[in-house]
Amino acid sequence: MWIEIDFESGEAFYVQLQNQIIMRIAMEELKEGDTLPSVRQLADTVGINMHTVNKAYSSLREEGFLRLDRRRGAVIAIDRDRAEYLERLRAQLKILLARGYCKQISREEVHRLVDEIFEEYGNGKESRE
Repeated sequence: MWIEIDFESGEAFYVQLQNQIIMRIAMEELKEGDTLPSVRQLADTVGINMHTVNKAYSSLREEGFLRLDRRRGAVIAIDRDRAEYLERLRAQLKILLARGYCKQISREEVHRLVDEIFEEYGNGKESRE
């Protein structure tokens, strides 16, 4: 299965699940229109509670990464509202960068990390359409 839950991690299972789905979208392993396993199926396969999977799917729906379809289930459907998401991203980055700043991580190191990470997504495409 393409989802792996680290049962020893302090990170909530639904967060692990949602992060792995987002990573797969970024790496173009999941594309717009692809369906995810049903809540019950994924819960059974991964070995977690159905409510946990449901929470991850609901969160992803709220963030605009998927939609729930009666016939097809959870479907990758990326909301393209850049302006709203850019503000959310700014708030999250502000906290991450503050943590790095406190640990004396330099601007250059952050830029290098960002470049390395972006190279992993979408086969290293420089810009998105």
